[in-house]
Amino acid sequence: MDLLKGIEERRSSRAFLEKPVEKHILEKLLDLAVQAPSAINLQPWEFTVVMGQERKRLSRLLVKRMREMNISCGPGAKNRLPDYFVERERGLLNVMVPNLPENTDFQDFINHGSCDFYGAPTAIIITLDDVFSTARLTDIGIVVGYLVLAAHALGLGTCPIGLITAFDDDIKETLSLPEQKQVVIGVAVGYIDPEAPVNRSRSVRVPLEDVVKWRE
Repeated sequence: MDLLKGIEERRSSRAFLEKPVEKHILEKLLDLAVQAPSAINLQPWEFTVVMGQERKRLSRLLVKRMREMNISCGPGAKNRLPDYFVERERGLLNVMVPNLPENTDFQDFINHGSCDFYGAPTAIIITLDDVFSTARLTDIGIVVGYLVLAAHALGLGTCPIGLITAFDDDIKETLSLPEQKQVVIGVAVGYIDPEAPVNRSRSVRVPLEDVVKWRE
């Protein structure tokens, strides 16, 4: 039931308590996440768990680099988005903006928040060895899904963060990661701040008929 509830609530957390997540809980979280399937059992994912002052130091660097490089979150589209994708994005703004602090710019909130892991006490950086092709990004996506649902079952909140991939070299240098490791995604992990209005935001999912085709 906890798993089903996690799927139904399907919300990312963007405000966390400062309370650290105990190491044994993080170990349990990762143990559950790595039960995810992968092509021919390669298990190509690798995790770097960043906590405490190291997490804050990493965030300061990422915020600084984001501002220097004028990097911003976006859809990652190669061409102009069709209108139906734009409408889905607008739906997120409609539910989040009213829950942001007064006079807060949405894009600034997302950009800074992503680089600061929204204040979560733990950041998990997931990497892939460059010996693999992009086909193995599928496995990373699967393990992230497991991680997010396992976190919910353990009473934690998460927010997957893609913006940090723009700072791949900076992250590898700061965390002493080998050059052949590619930063694929980060996940903010912590205890949800129940008083933060932004955590009440819930994006709407489109009807199944918009995304599912049946062939019998």
